[in-house]
Amino acid sequence: MDVTTFYILTIIFIATLVRSTFGFGESLIAVPLLILLIPIEIAVPLSVLISILIAAFVVVQDRKQIHFHSAKWLLIFAALGIPPGIVILLYGDENLIKCGLGLLIILYALYALSAKNSFRLHTDHKLWLFVCGFLSGVFGGAYGVNGPPLVVYGNMRHWTAKHFRATLQAYFLPASFLGMMGYWYKGLWSTTVTTYFLMAIPVIIPAILLGRYFNHKLKDGTFLKYVYIGLIGVGMLLLLQSLWQTS
Repeated sequence: MDVTTFYILTIIFIATLVRSTFGFGESLIAVPLLILLIPIEIAVPLSVLISILIAAFVVVQDRKQIHFHSAKWLLIFAALGIPPGIVILLYGDENLIKCGLGLLIILYALYALSAKNSFRLHTDHKLWLFVCGFLSGVFGGAYGVNGPPLVVYGNMRHWTAKHFRATLQAYFLPASFLGMMGYWYKGLWSTTVTTYFLMAIPVIIPAILLGRYFNHKLKDGTFLKYVYIGLIGVGMLLLLQSLWQTS
């Protein structure tokens, strides 16, 4: 196993562990770190394939905790955002994409660390479903990062941890599948992507199971705060890299 492959598998294991533990976040970790060594056109579809596998596991395990109504409308509105996201991925400047992704991650992590959850939606709200769903589709299509807008909506709805984790997977499963169909249509689902995915399965499965164990054991958000701080570091690294390459 060469150094690049070992690096990729290590990042995938860590990212999958975070996703399985908290219900989101693997693309926020995987994509920024993967594109340091492999092209973004490979990293994003690879992350989405992994998302499909993780979501399928969690939906089967926790289907009774899913808010299907919320997941349905988030998915419908996300489908509208996926095509423009793919256009950004295909024709956008890679350095600008890295810069945008870095800013997105930093802003999201700062929001998650500082949010007081003072604003609350007692029932589903179509406008917020559209805004969060559409932006999730755009970010997912361009960066493979669906999570931040969904986390914002879940926080506004004050979902419990179990409902949060399960409902997001009910969204991620079909949304990620739609994204992969778009990548396939545009020729981005390459043999290289499939090869890396198949090689990663032996580390993905244990990470999913270990994450579920941690999910039942964690009683507070201490570890999650460390994840957010780490994401800020990753975002800053991407910004510095994009600025360095353009200079």
